[in-house]
Amino acid sequence: MAATKPVSRNPWTWIPTLYVAEGLPYTMAISVSVALYSTMGVSNKVTAFWTSLLYLPWVIKPLWSPIVDLLKTRRRWIWTMQLLSGAVFAGIALMIPAPHFVQWTIIFFGLLAFNSATHDIAADGFYMLAATEHDQSFYIGFRSVFFNVGKIIAQGGIVYVAGDFPKLTGSTTLSWSAALALAAGIMLFLGIYHRFILPKPETDRPKILLVSENFSTEFLKTFGTFFQKPKIILLLLFILLFRLGEAQLVKMTQPFLLDTRGTGGLALTLKHVSVIYGTIGFIAFILGALLGGFVAARSGLKSWLWPMLLTIHLPDAVFIWLAYAQPGNLFAIGTGVAIEQFGYGFGSTALFLYMIYIARGEHQTAHYAICTGFMALGMMLPGMWSGWLQEQLGYPHFFVWVILATVPSFFVARMIPLDSDFGKKSN
Repeated sequence: MAATKPVSRNPWTWIPTLYVAEGLPYTMAISVSVALYSTMGVSNKVTAFWTSLLYLPWVIKPLWSPIVDLLKTRRRWIWTMQLLSGAVFAGIALMIPAPHFVQWTIIFFGLLAFNSATHDIAADGFYMLAATEHDQSFYIGFRSVFFNVGKIIAQGGIVYVAGDFPKLTGSTTLSWSAALALAAGIMLFLGIYHRFILPKPETDRPKILLVSENFSTEFLKTFGTFFQKPKIILLLLFILLFRLGEAQLVKMTQPFLLDTRGTGGLALTLKHVSVIYGTIGFIAFILGALLGGFVAARSGLKSWLWPMLLTIHLPDAVFIWLAYAQPGNLFAIGTGVAIEQFGYGFGSTALFLYMIYIARGEHQTAHYAICTGFMALGMMLPGMWSGWLQEQLGYPHFFVWVILATVPSFFVARMIPLDSDFGKKSN
């Protein structure tokens, strides 16, 4: 009898790299693209509109997530999407020096976003199949850590390379091409690595009937039961408005840091931005998120909902000061960015926990995916107009508007239902 291949591996051999491979392309599409276009002379209006539109695959991914379950294995989806993402990065690297590079690179970034959203579906599903129940609990925190390691590699490492290479290439264009080529190499390596290293659980099998009456019925039932939840309009308004101000701020933070002082920016280099925003800022965000999870588990979400709302919104005022004072001290700028990002991480905990609260009951996994789609929509739509609005108002007045845009979330938060014990560790 032929020997069978092992169906499991040590989780440390694949969980860290799997979630690095999830965080890297997401951050490249959503955030690093902003730095790329800002340093290549593209207007804030164009940059914000198109890079915000890249959220669209995450908005609509619940619509095609069943296809990942029904066709092929999740394992194959994972390494295939990683190899395709590597090829897309290579395409972006080639298109940056080309004529009409904005149009071509946006198309490639769109493909990257679609690949990344599909990879998210497959990776999260695979995690539940390939890890035991005990390992799922043990490694859940490490998933978030390594996802953010992927973010730091993208926004700290890749952006740093793009900012450092002009000394060698003499060209910002060629430096970005080199940085994207590096990203391509990383993703291709991860795709090949996971092709051989990912475990092969027996339960990771495709469901072969894609078009059937039962599938259609269950698919429609999943969406129908979500929109029949009590006070669903109010719940969706909370998701959509929670980050209304932050969605606009996040698209203008890097352009503001990079723009010349004559246009109201802080005139930082890419290297400075990679350290201040891409590394220090991300570390502050992670610390805020960890603290948010800790206090919510200790006292419940209801006890911390309003402190979290205040913490995510009030630090946005740091950018009002930065825009009016335009300090040249890197420590002062870094401290301001760290304060805002810490508040963002701490306050975002409320949104993620409340989406779990909304999704409770039958079809919990699918309903949470629908919530994340609306969350992405709440980031996409405000971000699309943020560049145009900044160009109309200038940076100081724009950041004042960002603070005003946080007000609706407070009104909605007063009306949402929430059990007093939800989120406590005892539950």
